[in-house]
Amino acid sequence: MARRNKIIRRKHRQKRQGKPTYTIIIEGETEYWYFQKLKEHERKLVVNIQPTIPKGKKLSELFDKVKEEANRDEQIKIFWIIDLDKVIQDQNTEGLRMYLSELERKEYNNVITIFNNPCLEFWFLLHFENTTKYYQRCHETIDELKKHLANYSKSKKYFMKENNDIYIRLKPNLENALNNTRHTQRTNLSDLKRAICEMNLFFEAEPIKSIILKGD
Repeated sequence: MARRNKIIRRKHRQKRQGKPTYTIIIEGETEYWYFQKLKEHERKLVVNIQPTIPKGKKLSELFDKVKEEANRDEQIKIFWIIDLDKVIQDQNTEGLRMYLSELERKEYNNVITIFNNPCLEFWFLLHFENTTKYYQRCHETIDELKKHLANYSKSKKYFMKENNDIYIRLKPNLENALNNTRHTQRTNLSDLKRAICEMNLFFEAEPIKSIILKGD
């Protein structure tokens, strides 16, 4: 038994000394498909996407998953990506505020929360436009996005299309999108009637930034 425990500890150290690992907590299929393609193209990144079947997950369930992953290994960075349109629609801003307070109070220093308001498509839009316009509904954002991606569709077929998937389509404008997030960071949860995109918190974290933007 002692020998077996030594082997387990040695394997654990080897894993921790290897490539940095990141867990992304998402709530919808579009996020899942997007990050699946990121994983495919950015092979130097070790990214774990949770939950593997995100459809229909409640905010409370996602919060539990964040804590579970954060407690698993403090060396792993946890990125929790939250679309605020769903939070607002479910009238759950108070619940979100409570979850954020708990993360801060218990010092989950390896957890980074990322807001998109209204949804992930606003991040896509910032690849093409420098805007702080507030879109109350996600479909309004999609209508604007279609001016640049005419056939855009919230479907697996569109996101995962071979040789022309969503990540390939957007990657050439990534640095432009990151610059356009500068004026879309959150101030507080009291005013949510504003455009918010904090995807830069993922792409500009090191060594993610060096791998994706600099090709290290």
